[in-house]
Amino acid sequence: MKNPKEPKNAPFEIDGITVQPGSRAKVELPLAQLYTQTPLNVPIHVIHGRKPGPVFMVSAAIHGDELNGVEIIRRLLRHSALKNLSGTLLAVPVVNVFGFIHKSRYLPDRRDLNRCFPGSETGSLGARMAWQFKTQVLDRATHAVDLHTGAIHRDNLPQIRANLSNDDTSAMANAFGVPVVINSVLGEGTLREVAEAQGIPVITYEAGEALRFDESCIRAGVKGVLNVMHHLGMTGSRRTKAPAEPYIARSSSWVRAERDGVFLSLVALGAWIKKGDLIGRISSPFGGDDINIHAPAAGILVGRNNLPLVNEGEALYHIARFEEVGEVAQSLEEFTHDIEEGPTLSGEPPIV
Repeated sequence: MKNPKEPKNAPFEIDGITVQPGSRAKVELPLAQLYTQTPLNVPIHVIHGRKPGPVFMVSAAIHGDELNGVEIIRRLLRHSALKNLSGTLLAVPVVNVFGFIHKSRYLPDRRDLNRCFPGSETGSLGARMAWQFKTQVLDRATHAVDLHTGAIHRDNLPQIRANLSNDDTSAMANAFGVPVVINSVLGEGTLREVAEAQGIPVITYEAGEALRFDESCIRAGVKGVLNVMHHLGMTGSRRTKAPAEPYIARSSSWVRAERDGVFLSLVALGAWIKKGDLIGRISSPFGGDDINIHAPAAGILVGRNNLPLVNEGEALYHIARFEEVGEVAQSLEEFTHDIEEGPTLSGEPPIV
């Protein structure tokens, strides 16, 4: 007796272009123009599997200076796991093309595109871009991962930020496979807020610093996106070991500078710090006493300012607090070793 035939996928249409099952296409979504009337398009890579499944969106550079996600998507698109895909992958390596061109987080009018959602057809440049991206891309997705880095001069430990009150979102956060997960509120006007409001579970991967490539952060990102795709049933059998259960931070906060001066950091990103530990100093370039910076609580350092010149009130350290901070530190050590010593997944030489 013959087995029933596997269900076949239907053609996928986006911005008037039809992508047949078992094929891929690059769609150029028109968003705006430069002063010279040169058109600016957002490239969308569509990989449409032969079998039905989720429509999974991966986006990067919604802040135009956050580059790790661009490289994560480039490597993802070359990965062999996409050859036998169930469902559809929508990969958008650069959402904010204006910011990307100018090496800037912002749009030309200094608006943050990730505060402009859901946008409108007749609003500001940011509102129009957000509206176009939402209606043409985000609304087509069933699940999403948004790739970010820290801001300029700020470095983030690889971490997932997500609304963990949503079961599907929480499951994706666990599947991604980084040790640190922060239960993050949905910021007003963000892609994540709009997606969750219309039932699309989305997680944010934060890792590294703006305008810099970080090989470990990129490797962890590629691996994490593939882990989520496996969790959603989009790819076949896993070729690497299943990710360890992550640790959820019960809270996090920034330590700020008490005065202006030269910031000297004494702890590395990812460090396990105890309450009262000396973690840094602020000195004056013209002499005088230093101000010591002590940890206000025990936790893991998940974010750090890399710029030595600081003003009073400036954010210096981002500390996440956990119930079992020692276990988190051990998990981070193992995770870092696995990422740094493991293969690049794409088979390419590492960035140094």
